[in-house]
Amino acid sequence: MKKKLLALTLAVSLLAGALAGCTRPQAQTTPTPAPTQTPEATATPTPAGEKADVRLAVLKERSGVGAVKLIADSEAGGAANHYQVTIAAANDEVVAGLSRPDDPIDIAAVASNVAANLYNKTDGGVQVLAVSGLGVLYILENGDSIGSMADLKGRTLYATGQGANPEYVLNYLLTENGVDPAEVDIQWKTADEITALMASGEAEVCMLPVPAATGVLMKNENVREALDLSAEWDALQNGSRLTMTTIVARTEFIQENPQAVEAFLADYEASVDYINGDPAAASELVARYEITPSAKIAELAIPKCALVCITGADQIKGVIQGYYEVLWQANPQSIGGGIPDDGFYYGG
Repeated sequence: MKKKLLALTLAVSLLAGALAGCTRPQAQTTPTPAPTQTPEATATPTPAGEKADVRLAVLKERSGVGAVKLIADSEAGGAANHYQVTIAAANDEVVAGLSRPDDPIDIAAVASNVAANLYNKTDGGVQVLAVSGLGVLYILENGDSIGSMADLKGRTLYATGQGANPEYVLNYLLTENGVDPAEVDIQWKTADEITALMASGEAEVCMLPVPAATGVLMKNENVREALDLSAEWDALQNGSRLTMTTIVARTEFIQENPQAVEAFLADYEASVDYINGDPAAASELVARYEITPSAKIAELAIPKCALVCITGADQIKGVIQGYYEVLWQANPQSIGGGIPDDGFYYGG
């Protein structure tokens, strides 16, 4: 197990560096599926009827929103597993946690392109358990001059998500609309930094996901929603859906704890159903865990969070494969150099 974890640590270290910023390589001619190397189980599965201890990481964004009921139920002893939860600020924190020599993260919410990177660069060291979120990116403007992606040419755009889906989605949409990304002055900052700049009026244009975008709209009445990037993506009619977030687990953990994995999926699906079904009540939990600054922001944001829990190997692949193909054509390194093969998809 130490040897396997060392291999995962080395590969994830390389990926964590890549998340700091990626360059656009020359396109390849055909997708190269990543090889599957499935590690053998080395531990005894959790006995039936006993709750498993699961180290879970979510992001301080809508993947955290989707998990708040699960977190609350776990604290109250009502979840199927015992969850030790980390709410991280960025993908690279989660990636690093997956490779810790001691007490590594077992299950984590990560950007969909990061999931593919992890699979490719760890030789199958992780699998995707579920698609957890569709498109939630918006271009916001303190003004009224942006009506299309082409209008971003020559502008300064404050954005979050460098090295993850937002960067690749932005570059793809700009390119498909006749704008070289180099023709846009993209300033990469955290969501909190961008929120402050937009709220004060110092910044004119930004790209943010929900719920951060909702917070900006509430704080500055002069800011408007200029472009919905999901609509911009759909307008290209490329045969794919904008698929932003996933839930992954270490392959060793899946093999050693199959009951805990199935229990997690049931807990997570119930959490998402609760949040989508009662945004007002769910918003109080979102604020309690400081995923948004207030319950009011969470309540307004939840209907736009595009929270889902899509499970089953065929179902996950059907949703995300087309998106990976688009990313691969635009920048192969955005998904680790190859479209994941069937071993990537957990089927239970």
